[in-house]
Amino acid sequence: MAQAVTTTEQSRKNVEFIVKNLFAGGVAGMCSKTAVAPLDRIKILLQAHSIHYKHLGVFSGLQHIVKKESFFALYKGNGAQMVRIFPYAATQFTAFEMYKKYLGKVLGPNLPIKHADKFVAGASAGVTAVTLTYPLDTIRARLAFQVTGEHRYNGIVHTALTIFRTEGGVRALYRGFVPTLMGMVPYAGFSFYCFEMLKFVCMKYAPGVTCKKCDRNTGGLVLCVPAKLLCGGFAGAVAQSFSYPLDVTRRRMQLAMMNPETAKFGMGMWKTLSIIYNENGIIRGLYRGMSINYLRAIPMVAVSFSTYEVLKQALKLDTGMKI
Repeated sequence: MAQAVTTTEQSRKNVEFIVKNLFAGGVAGMCSKTAVAPLDRIKILLQAHSIHYKHLGVFSGLQHIVKKESFFALYKGNGAQMVRIFPYAATQFTAFEMYKKYLGKVLGPNLPIKHADKFVAGASAGVTAVTLTYPLDTIRARLAFQVTGEHRYNGIVHTALTIFRTEGGVRALYRGFVPTLMGMVPYAGFSFYCFEMLKFVCMKYAPGVTCKKCDRNTGGLVLCVPAKLLCGGFAGAVAQSFSYPLDVTRRRMQLAMMNPETAKFGMGMWKTLSIIYNENGIIRGLYRGMSINYLRAIPMVAVSFSTYEVLKQALKLDTGMKI
């Protein structure tokens, strides 16, 4: 009888842990993406060489959007982004916690590279999340790429049905999925690894400056919000540096069928990479829009990790670590 009660109580705690992490992760994702939505839109327009914006820079492009369209056009596609990002971020953060817990038990503390299990857990969580939500990213990119007066799509459902009916069914909704998966491994892996590593460094070597006491947490400490933001921002910069060329490839593939001139980018990942490199080179092709990506990635990842940790703390979940 006592055994049955213990098992039921443990199951309840596991469900509560998962639900709280899903909520914290989803809200963190929505906050981070909304914070950088204008930069996200101009990044898509620059990456895919929109005829209206390819001659402009980041800030002149943002000004042009407001002048040519409207202030709210800066957030075009953000509704689809919110529909996508809540399940994506909720899945990613929760999967990371579960993979981390499992790998910690399997691999133990004696790893050749400190916190290497966090890289594996982060990469696996990213792959899990993107597999489940990728069609919504394609839809959001199509909506964000549209310019006022040249609309082909009217909302999320219409975009999904149009792509499905005219471009090849489910496969069309997953166009660019392979480079996304390949880019997600270093991006999510390094994001979580760098954040966890920097968090460990702060707690172990500079607790007086970066932490406050919290008896409920493992190690008895919790990172201050400024330290969370710094750790998250640095993690975002490192992760984007490794994964950006595959992000450009993904966008060109997603938007390939928007007009006949760009249809050549829908022929597969390696073909698309080759065309981008041959036509524009490394800096102007594979790393086109990288400056704006740093401008958006650093605050985005900083806000994401910080909001997640703050919400976990508010929900009485452990945000500490063994030091």
